[in-house]
Amino acid sequence: MSGPERADPAAGDTAPPLHRFDVDRRDLLKLLGGGMLFCLARAPEAGAQESGRAVGGEKPKELSAWLHIDKDGKITAFTGKVEVGQNIRTSLAQQVAEELGVAVASVAMVMGDTDRTPFDMGTFGSRTTREMAPFLRAVAASAREGLIDAAAKLWSVDRAGLSIKNGRVVSPSGKSASFGELTRGEELVATVDERSALTPATTWRIAGQTVPKIQGRDFVTGAHRYSSDLTRPGMLHGKILRPPSFRARIAGADGTKAAAMPGVEVVIDGDFIGVAAPDPGTARRAVDAITVKWTEKPDQPSDATIFEYLKSNARPPEAGAAAADPAVAQALATAPIRLKQTYTVAYIAHAPLEPRAAVAEWERGKLTVWTGTQRPFAVRDQLAETFRIPRESVRVIVPDTGSAYGGKHQGDAAVEAARLAKSADKPVKVVWSREEEFTWAYFRPAGVIEVATGATGDGAITAWDFHNYNSGPAAIETPYEVAHKTVRYHPVESPLRQGSYRALAAT
Repeated sequence: MSGPERADPAAGDTAPPLHRFDVDRRDLLKLLGGGMLFCLARAPEAGAQESGRAVGGEKPKELSAWLHIDKDGKITAFTGKVEVGQNIRTSLAQQVAEELGVAVASVAMVMGDTDRTPFDMGTFGSRTTREMAPFLRAVAASAREGLIDAAAKLWSVDRAGLSIKNGRVVSPSGKSASFGELTRGEELVATVDERSALTPATTWRIAGQTVPKIQGRDFVTGAHRYSSDLTRPGMLHGKILRPPSFRARIAGADGTKAAAMPGVEVVIDGDFIGVAAPDPGTARRAVDAITVKWTEKPDQPSDATIFEYLKSNARPPEAGAAAADPAVAQALATAPIRLKQTYTVAYIAHAPLEPRAAVAEWERGKLTVWTGTQRPFAVRDQLAETFRIPRESVRVIVPDTGSAYGGKHQGDAAVEAARLAKSADKPVKVVWSREEEFTWAYFRPAGVIEVATGATGDGAITAWDFHNYNSGPAAIETPYEVAHKTVRYHPVESPLRQGSYRALAAT
């Protein structure tokens, strides 16, 4: 299960991309299906929400979500959120089903597909249930009212007497029409105020109830296809040659022996060395056959010295930062009770059950990648930037993924697979090993936290001096009222890649 985590730039959320390549610019082909389309317009005073249509790479000012009902009555809801083990595919389908008065099984969820779903910042921070669920309920409620209006018009009756039951609009006289019959041949657009009346929670029959997990049998029987299970016609298997140490750089490389192996494509591009081969075993042997001369960075901190390193390598305060309050030191010195302690937090690997994996395919100038990520639109943009192509020329599709814990905000495997696929001119799959996950994925930041406090004999805190080195500024303020306090976050140039992590970035 992927629980709360936070995208925290100050804690190194944007771990530096591993590679960047030059390719030609591409054209866009984007298709949208027909039928009944419902767009949700944002109420001006409504709260912030991460989902919406992307405009020029900026955070959208409006939110959009789609609900499609085809001529056969099939209901499809779209969201940029992704399923990474928290079961939101089921819970979001319940919200839509509740407002439309249909069974959960009648609602198909399309999730995390950058060509088919609305823009979404990502699946993090426990925002899906709090914000996306009521958002989709409002869309479904609008669809319900639109279907009733369509039936009233068709039958020339007062809409007040019509109701929804089991995917049909029903009249008091017994006349009824299925959703598909009402939408056949029409494409209706309805703009809905987010303040639209929703079904009260006290009368819920589907939302908030215990229901079987959607597609749950596929997971327990092994029928579900994760990114590492996917195949494409003519697909090759990729393997990356990793450096012998952190921050090592390539001084020279020879891939002649590997390239001589049948069906092997070798790519040596800047700091990137990888192969694509007909099978994983050949890929491993080809990587082992490449000879590389490395320039390694000496005197890197060890596990024994990492906390000393973080403390001594803190960046100086930015210009204009407030100076330390001398009253804090004075209050500490005169306090009857004084306590001081240093705490350390190690780098922690996210260790998702499913390692990073991606399948990449270039076709007629468009790049399509299947990968497990919490932020499909961010990975789309990362791929576009890496290969210097328009974002419209990249499609990212996220199969339901085996956990993340804040560790899959980026598209490392996606970039690697796309680079190999570009060179081989064939689809390529890259699956990280567990060893690669523990070594080359970004980590939860390590930290040093120093706290000094003064108090009176009755326990009132009079002074608070708090310093966090490297592990982030979120939630570091003391919850107590203190007359004299200093609370500071000290950023550090981390020796390891670090980024978002579980627990809302609060150490």
